[in-house]
Amino acid sequence: MGLLFITFGFTDFIDILLVAIILYQLYKLVHGTVAMNIFVGLMLLYVVWLIVKFLNLSLLSTILDSFISVGVIAVIVLFQQEIRKFLLLLGNTDFVKKRFALTRYLANANNITTSDNTIREICRACRNMSKTKTGALIVLSNNSELATYIQSGDTLNADVSHRLIENIFFKNSPMHDGAMIIIGDQIKAARCVLPIDDDLVLPPHFGLRHRAALSMSNETDASIVVVSEETGSISLVHKGEIKYNIDSETLATLLQSGTTDSLPNEQNK
Repeated sequence: MGLLFITFGFTDFIDILLVAIILYQLYKLVHGTVAMNIFVGLMLLYVVWLIVKFLNLSLLSTILDSFISVGVIAVIVLFQQEIRKFLLLLGNTDFVKKRFALTRYLANANNITTSDNTIREICRACRNMSKTKTGALIVLSNNSELATYIQSGDTLNADVSHRLIENIFFKNSPMHDGAMIIIGDQIKAARCVLPIDDDLVLPPHFGLRHRAALSMSNETDASIVVVSEETGSISLVHKGEIKYNIDSETLATLLQSGTTDSLPNEQNK
């Protein structure tokens, strides 16, 4: 039996490095969204296909080959929105500076925590805006950076305070339309554009802000706070679940726990 020699040169290292960078950027793009589950499923299917090929299981290999052969088309169909966002990022002149900086790789971008003080400031602002029936839409990231949505608005990078939140959503403020995105303890941007799913079936007392919040929660892992301009009610949306007409104390409890499970769905009335 002859010996198998594997050569590994500099070009092989560059090849692996480029693939790793591309996969990392794709992971950052879909992390915290429903597309992440599809991405993991496709990777598992590919691994199974490799195992089947290695074991030489003819029938199963033939079946999986039919799926793999149209894999590129399936990826384009399933990830059309994510591919569009990725291409938009490539076309951004700041892409290299913002996405490929060494510090971005060394930092733990998935460890996003919101302090209790920031939550208190948000809840205080919501309580005051509820009294004056000032509409608001606030997105709080849990694990993802929401870079695509931040780029759609006006960058602030300001510390969270109830006065700043109330001033931004004041009816005559130039930035009151759209959503505010909070990452950790900073207001990253305001006047951001969120996705709108027109196929959602909502009760008549839910407005455009609630639709945008639910659409955003279906695409990301974020928690979204809504203050209704019509009724002044406060809502919290997370993972497609909406807790409607809650008070600021309940909102604080839910945000601190990082889940909406502690309230019954009867709140969605």
